[in-house]
Amino acid sequence: MKRALLDRLREAQAAKTPAVLIRDLATAEACLYIGDTVIGDLDAGDVGETVTAVLASDKGRTETIDDRALFFQPFNPPKRLLLIGAVHIAQFLAPMARMAEYEVTLIDPRTAWATEERFPEITIDDRWPDEALEALKPDSRTAVVALTHDPKIDEPGLETALASPAFYVGALGSKKTHARRVERLTESGVDVAAIARIDAPIGLDIGAVSPAEIAVSILGSMTLALHGPKRKAA
Repeated sequence: MKRALLDRLREAQAAKTPAVLIRDLATAEACLYIGDTVIGDLDAGDVGETVTAVLASDKGRTETIDDRALFFQPFNPPKRLLLIGAVHIAQFLAPMARMAEYEVTLIDPRTAWATEERFPEITIDDRWPDEALEALKPDSRTAVVALTHDPKIDEPGLETALASPAFYVGALGSKKTHARRVERLTESGVDVAAIARIDAPIGLDIGAVSPAEIAVSILGSMTLALHGPKRKAA
């Protein structure tokens, strides 16, 4: 890769901006797609849809375009999980998400619960969730999960998350609990379509009972939202 392309790629990665490197496998010419900007000596043609698909799949692929074999290599920002609530489920979900290559931040103003002893090697943010999320700026590679079961903690964070491009927003609670949550969010002025983005009851319906099993179901639902069909699977 030429130094100019490498420098621009590093800039995009530092800014957490998605980028796709395209290389002609026959000539070694290359170009870099960063949003609507194209840098490099390769004229790849009309490949916008392929660039979008490669970023969505998070996997490289070779495509034959105009009799040229072009390799598309995605460079997505890191996956992030913003986890609201230092509860038992979070103690299992946080390390599981780290193993799935998420950068995990635990958000909870209740400092007696959110401790390094209970959440080793996890970044802890003791601000109120709405304040924390406004500062952390969830993007399209961010999942937000609310687990406290306490409206005064969960719901300000959910409101902020729903106003962001976070790819997944989930909240713990039964159908009745969520129905009351929907009423409160609606009364607060949150758009109905935005509220419909909340995955609740949270996680895949796999019959999970224990905190560890519920954590598995949540991580599965996050994975489905990021890489699978855009629907909730049973």
